[in-house]
Amino acid sequence: MPFEPEPRPVRVVAAAIVDDLAHPIRLLAARRTEPPTLAGGWEFPGGKVDPGETRVDALHREIHEELGVTVVLGDPIPAESDDGSWPLGDRYRMDIWFAVVTEGTPRPLEDHDELRWLQAGDLYAVGWLAADLPIVRLLERRMVGDRPKP
Repeated sequence: MPFEPEPRPVRVVAAAIVDDLAHPIRLLAARRTEPPTLAGGWEFPGGKVDPGETRVDALHREIHEELGVTVVLGDPIPAESDDGSWPLGDRYRMDIWFAVVTEGTPRPLEDHDELRWLQAGDLYAVGWLAADLPIVRLLERRMVGDRPKP
């Protein structure tokens, strides 16, 4: 039987769209409409990287297609993996960056039917997809964890 290399994971990019890169207190969540297995789950907007496209170019394209806005990217949000990407099941790996909207108002144009701005202390008010929960927990520590309590 000939050796068949393991297929490369599909690269996906996403944005943690916040209200302010330096001191975020709100995060934008998007509710998926498809595929049926993910419909109704909340996620970070983004999508697949097309062949020949850089990850950053793909993210700007996806955010414009899905939400109709232009963003400026902040820091990446790396996972504790060899390449810093987040696993999305067995076939996908996601790279995610902080981002802020610089032009337009986010609207659910493609792949989503609702958007919601979540306050830093209320990040779990929506049903996040399981693969996104570790990222939400990390963001919660950044957005809430180091703030003085009133």
